[in-house]
Amino acid sequence: MRNSLARFMVAGAITAAVTLTGCSAQGTASSAGQDGTTPVTFQLNWTAGGANAGFAAAVSDGLYKDAGLDVKLVEGNGSGNTAQLVSSNQSQIGYADAVAVSQLIAKGAPMKVLATIYQSNPNEVSALKKTGIKSVKDLAGHKVAVPSGSSQTTMLPLLLEANGLKESDVTLVNMPATSLVPALLQGQVDAILGSIDSYQIQLESQGAELDNFTFADNGVPTVSTSIFANERYIKENPDVVKKFVAASLKGWSSALDKGDNAIKSLKTIFPNVNEKLAAEELAAITPLFCSGGAKYVGKAEAGHWENTQSLLSKVGLLPSGKDVKSYYTDDYLPPVAELRPCKA
Repeated sequence: MRNSLARFMVAGAITAAVTLTGCSAQGTASSAGQDGTTPVTFQLNWTAGGANAGFAAAVSDGLYKDAGLDVKLVEGNGSGNTAQLVSSNQSQIGYADAVAVSQLIAKGAPMKVLATIYQSNPNEVSALKKTGIKSVKDLAGHKVAVPSGSSQTTMLPLLLEANGLKESDVTLVNMPATSLVPALLQGQVDAILGSIDSYQIQLESQGAELDNFTFADNGVPTVSTSIFANERYIKENPDVVKKFVAASLKGWSSALDKGDNAIKSLKTIFPNVNEKLAAEELAAITPLFCSGGAKYVGKAEAGHWENTQSLLSKVGLLPSGKDVKSYYTDDYLPPVAELRPCKA
């Protein structure tokens, strides 16, 4: 299923990313700091919040330092922008949605996904209970707000197809991301394309009673937010990359066990962080770490990648039939014995 909405949103996201100019550009990790550690700048996908708590824990707990690394976390402006920065070698290691990264890889960008933190994407449809929308299929005949330029919008055709709907069955209202919550609360739309780690939290904080339908549970389970790097950087600094990935996964394990401490670490590094909101975000994303059939935190299974490509190729977001190993590698993950297992 290919449609104009998907093509338009993908083109817009890529154009916006390409026009982004320098931020957080760093050299390779060949020169050590005064204390003997190797400087590493890590480009995040968005402004700091609960989604970055594991990396903050790795900084504050000294996990990076113990690995001989001096890691600086840099806030981002969207997965597409972060993917483009790493693709162009303006940043070497980044954190972004695997779909945005894979789209550029499919076009020849020299990057590889190294570890997957969100095994499923956090996208969802949110509707006020009073609307009577009890399933994705019930969206037929309703107004749905979609955030301009978002991953939710690019993946909407898949959600509709998986639930027996066509784009013409719903009235889509494009609007800025900041307008979605008030538009739903004020009754301007019947539902929004949101996410469990942002829009849902905002709505519930304002007393909204919701019915939520995640993309992952409604036919669109895809590999999501991941650590990735420029291939040139990987080739020139393989040990640094391995140490960074291992320390980062230890940081996430710490955040899962001691969330309060991780949020305090986040606040120390990024003073503008709202601790209450960040804690709610961390709690919301925790189920994603072991979804998608994952056996270990940080490691997406090959079958999940294959299913992701199959789904995304239906709407032209990825080519079909491509070797999925062109998108990712497990070579820089710690041994399985050192990974945090997902509980059965």
